[in-house]
Amino acid sequence: CQVGHFEAKGYFLPKQNQKPIWPAGSNLNINVEPAHTCCGNTIYNAFVRQFGPNKSGGFFDPRKNDEIGKMDGLGYTVIPPSGTFRNLIKDLDFIFGELGCRYIQLLPIYPTPTTYARMGRFGSPYAALSFTAVDPALAEFDVQATPLEQFIELVDAIHLRRGRVIIDIAINHTGWAANLHEMHPEWLSRDAEGRIEVPGAWGVRWEDLTKLDYRRKDLWTYMSQVFLTWCRRGVDGFRCDAGYMIPVEAWKYMISVVRDQYPDTIFFLEGLGGKVSVARDLLNTANFNWVYSELFQNYDRRQIEGYLPGAIDIAESDGLMVHYAETHDNNRLASRSIRYAKMRTALCALLSHSGGFGFTNGVEWHAYEKIIVHESPSLNWGSPENQVREIATLCRLLKNHPSFFNQTHLELIQRGDGNNIVLLRRHIPSGKRVLVAANLDDHRQNHAEWEMDKAQMKGDVWLDLLTGTEIKIELSGGIGSLSLLPGQVLCLADERTDFTYAMKKEGEIKTEPERILDQRLRAKVLDLFRHYKGISDADGFSLKDAAEKLQKDPEGFCRSISPSALESRVIRWEWPRDLHREVMVPPGHFLLVLAKNAFRAQIFGKNRVVGWEESIPGIEGIHFGLFLPQPVPGRHTAYFLKLVVYQGSGSQHSEAPLLYLSGAHEARLKNIYRKEDLEDAPLYFLATNHLGGTLQQPVDWGRLGSRYDAILAANPKRERPSDRWIMLTRCRAWVVHEDYSQEINSSCMESFFFEDHRRGIWRFEIPTGRGRKVAVRIALSMRENEHASDISILRESADGRTNMLEDPTPVRVILRPDLENRNFHDVTKAYLGPERHWRNSTDVLPEGFFFKPDDRHELHMTLDRGDYLHEPEWHYMVYLETDAQRGQDPHSDLFSPGYFSTFLRGGEEVVLTARITDPGAKREKETRDIPETQKKAACASGSNEEDAADDLKPAMMQFMSQRDGFKTVIAGYPWFLDWGRDSLIFARGLIAAGEMEAARSVIKQFGRFEENGTLPNMVGESGPGNRDTSDAPLWFVRVCEEMTLAEGNWKLLSEKCGGRRIKEVVFSIMDAMIRGTPNGIKVDPDSGLIFSPAHFTWMDTNFPAGTPRQGYPVEIQALWYSALRYSSEFATAEMKKRWRGLAQKVKKSIASLYFLEQNGYLSDCLHARPGEIAAKAEKDDALRPNQLLAVTLGAVHNIESAKRILSACQELLIPGAIRSLS
Repeated sequence: CQVGHFEAKGYFLPKQNQKPIWPAGSNLNINVEPAHTCCGNTIYNAFVRQFGPNKSGGFFDPRKNDEIGKMDGLGYTVIPPSGTFRNLIKDLDFIFGELGCRYIQLLPIYPTPTTYARMGRFGSPYAALSFTAVDPALAEFDVQATPLEQFIELVDAIHLRRGRVIIDIAINHTGWAANLHEMHPEWLSRDAEGRIEVPGAWGVRWEDLTKLDYRRKDLWTYMSQVFLTWCRRGVDGFRCDAGYMIPVEAWKYMISVVRDQYPDTIFFLEGLGGKVSVARDLLNTANFNWVYSELFQNYDRRQIEGYLPGAIDIAESDGLMVHYAETHDNNRLASRSIRYAKMRTALCALLSHSGGFGFTNGVEWHAYEKIIVHESPSLNWGSPENQVREIATLCRLLKNHPSFFNQTHLELIQRGDGNNIVLLRRHIPSGKRVLVAANLDDHRQNHAEWEMDKAQMKGDVWLDLLTGTEIKIELSGGIGSLSLLPGQVLCLADERTDFTYAMKKEGEIKTEPERILDQRLRAKVLDLFRHYKGISDADGFSLKDAAEKLQKDPEGFCRSISPSALESRVIRWEWPRDLHREVMVPPGHFLLVLAKNAFRAQIFGKNRVVGWEESIPGIEGIHFGLFLPQPVPGRHTAYFLKLVVYQGSGSQHSEAPLLYLSGAHEARLKNIYRKEDLEDAPLYFLATNHLGGTLQQPVDWGRLGSRYDAILAANPKRERPSDRWIMLTRCRAWVVHEDYSQEINSSCMESFFFEDHRRGIWRFEIPTGRGRKVAVRIALSMRENEHASDISILRESADGRTNMLEDPTPVRVILRPDLENRNFHDVTKAYLGPERHWRNSTDVLPEGFFFKPDDRHELHMTLDRGDYLHEPEWHYMVYLETDAQRGQDPHSDLFSPGYFSTFLRGGEEVVLTARITDPGAKREKETRDIPETQKKAACASGSNEEDAADDLKPAMMQFMSQRDGFKTVIAGYPWFLDWGRDSLIFARGLIAAGEMEAARSVIKQFGRFEENGTLPNMVGESGPGNRDTSDAPLWFVRVCEEMTLAEGNWKLLSEKCGGRRIKEVVFSIMDAMIRGTPNGIKVDPDSGLIFSPAHFTWMDTNFPAGTPRQGYPVEIQALWYSALRYSSEFATAEMKKRWRGLAQKVKKSIASLYFLEQNGYLSDCLHARPGEIAAKAEKDDALRPNQLLAVTLGAVHNIESAKRILSACQELLIPGAIRSLS
């Protein structure tokens, strides 16, 4: 649920009136704190510097002070070695494991003055020179890790132990010569005479500091980014030194900026010396979470009775008051006595709210040297006389006993006048109670007493939870009492079982307290509830039950609470499996991150964090983080998932791409490409003529990538697809003005866009000399049902642009076509004959030429306005980079018979046409029958994006061709012709697009080729060829079903193809499958499943053999089930009974033989030899998408199995595609 400060107002609503009645009084303050702060907020205040060589004392030799003093007197800087982040890391197991603390609060870690304005031997850490850097003195010299990286090592090590890190930051001031002095001197606070002001408190001026002026709101923005920078580095909170000196409005702004990205960040107010009213205002209005208590400065009973009730009130209504046993500003407790140190430590812990208790490093070892922040006194580390065990017990109680959780009421109930206190702690939800009795006098024994009616505790023998000792309570007249030794503190419970809360548990160093885990689960449940239900009444909704369900099965819980109960609306992301996959997140979907170890995850996008999660341990040892759905973007938006995974004794930082998808109605296809768009993703423009001919050109103008690139590649036989024949490969172009020539190429290209999927338009700005340019657009298009391509060249009007050549001034445009005469799989080698023959194969015309390199091929090129100049040349060894990558011959030779020349003024256009003609036909002058929309192609401006649905249909139709009077489908340009399987799958798209007649023609095209239950997988120039496909016949049946469903009748089945009705073709396929086809496809009578020989499915790579899948492929069974179910609808009664029974057998066999229970998905193939039954086949456990057909075609009848299959297949999805293998 949302963390922050809220205000509300209750009102009355009369029964007969909907008008609210507002009572007098102020608003109700509601402060919602992070879930992890509900208990055990035990803080270890660490000064990194002290973890160096003087940690145990004895490093500084007083005998050397004179020598050092002499160096100081001579102006030298003498700075001893400091403790480092890595030194502190070595003691984390002690701090978190032995002591049981949950937070480390670091004194400032920023660079400090070393010479200029340095205080003391080391310099004060509060005199920060930079708010975003770390002091290099706190790092080891390591060529593999910077000081900042070593700090992040410390943060990771703390998080590995399920701890949290708070850093001390004093944004009220800087040190002298800080980088802000150079960057923003205007932010320094100055007096009327211009002197830089220095801060101070308690009558002390801190002369090594410079005060900042928070009247400057740009300073607020800067400091907000400082906080965010540390949050991104993993910091969990900030102790804000002298925070009361900064205006409430500034804090309100800065904290809200941080909360927007890192809502669980702790802001901890050091308000010592400030007014209580200011502290309360900062906790509420500014939304601080915690504030320093001043209990450590109240010593006797009178002082505590005067202070503690007010602190309790603040803690219960405004924010957590943290009781420090000792701070770095105070004299050491142990300097008075060991007994006193133990008493004050226990007192502050046991009087805390939600376990808000802290102490400074060394308290556990009874360190007695006062901490001076610009020095490095000893921590007395390892002292045999210590209170390590006592503090560990206190920390366990604060984490585990309900009386130290939130929702606990504290009340002083002591009687009499002894120097002692008696505090009752009552946990409201559970009724658990403990009574704390403390003798504040460390020299004299004391007698404590209280009213038993207030304590409400049973019996007269209670248990001290600190020691496990039974304590006899004296009862008299409703008064309870006991004697306390000097400095003795007791934590009394009337139930012996409560002592288990103080006992050490195995593995607790890397686990959260149960109470915190429960609260975090409940908070996440409320997030989900609010997402689905909004702000509504949760009466009857069990948070406890919901939290248990969430922990057991996060995805299942999301499904249970979703309005659409069949959908979880959850996208799974698993570490490390999905690190190198761009995972797509549709609108309204959660992102569920899973790992076998604890982790922290952030979603970054648009220079900010849009989601942050700390993992929650699930029931089966899997940790999860559940990100709420993001606002639906207007367009697909790229984000990054950044993780830190805590495994073993270390951590691993990872980053992976995410793509948040726009709504379906917002789907757009990019239509305009700038030059910079082509740097990482080279694009091609493809157009066809519905005769099997193509125009394929790289968008990078003038570049040829492969042998398949051509402006005109014709299909020699109009009546059916055959191998394409290339005659016009490319056309080079130049602009000439005043003898200044500039080639038109990618260096002067501005953009490319396409229209109607038949026309690609390049825009260039071409230098003409003297600082002027001309803008030229070149459009390529292929004419429908003709083997002809047009190249349109338009010079744009200058439209008053001063850097453009004036419209009346003409420029010369030269166009030089490069020709070949070859099959599209070959390359041209001039030395093999063309070099001798092609120069004499050109007939020159005034407007162009005929190129006839042999008796079977002829190219006619003309320019509608201009001249043709015959000047043959060869361009040898043109490098084809893509072919080189494929291991093919990467060189081809190009022949150019001459060039075209024309002049263009602003707004003028010419069209160069290339047409492959029949050499035996009568030669006629090229007619100018180019449609105006095509001729003026270059005039189009294009739109940056187009509606995806509107755009995809014409793109799909580009693959349509014809064969013998029927429609057919080219399986893929540039390589393939029409294939059976591909054409029939494509027909499903035609039906979905409403192109019924085209789909009907494709069905008839391939239905006429059916023979003994087989269809041709490939159809060559001479007719049907390879029939080795087990899925093409089944796809034929499936397309017939979808066609009849779309049309709402059975008419299709009565139509003729190849002399038979389509119904008869379907029956022929069904019968042949059951009895066995000539090429080895056959039903296994035991299971009803279809045996498929090797390489008979779409995964038919055979050179070399990749996935033969001989046996029982899963998608074949899904298609077979669908075919049986559909065919039985119009079969005879006998066939209907037999086929329906067989369909049920297939469905049962899929459920029993394919489902891999442990994996949660279907086997991709039951591998078997010919004649081997499915029950004895070997299961393939590879995760492939073929199984999805079993779900979509209804062959998987168990809904839970279908859900698991869909969930498992998520990992195969990538933008624009689905992987064929996990």
